[in-house]
Amino acid sequence: MSTADRWLTVIALVSVPTVMFGGYSLLRLAAARRLTDFQLSLFRAGHAHAGVLLVLTLTALSIAARAGLSDPYTWVVGALLAAGTISQSGGFFLHAGIGRPGQWSFGNTLTVLGAGQLTVALLLLAYAVATS
Repeated sequence: MSTADRWLTVIALVSVPTVMFGGYSLLRLAAARRLTDFQLSLFRAGHAHAGVLLVLTLTALSIAARAGLSDPYTWVVGALLAAGTISQSGGFFLHAGIGRPGQWSFGNTLTVLGAGQLTVALLLLAYAVATS
């Protein structure tokens, strides 16, 4: 396992408890009825995306390690995965805070940008695996 694989994996694994804490927070806020239905649905979506995308990141880093990608290439893919995960899931939380039902907000834009970052990361990884 290269330095990039190791550190990016550590970062992703350390991030998992933050998603777990988010689930705890979601339960507390829902039980206290402190969120509107609109906010609750977006909080759930952001939380779910964060968890699933962290698992995707760990899987992609494992693939990168097995393919023997160079450290710089792995850093680029890892940075895009991290930024995409934060942007896509964070966009849901941001929209819950500043958005209105049925209206576009910067939170929606951030979610779409995150999806783009994740797409680029996965396509770069696929290309690297196919050509290694």
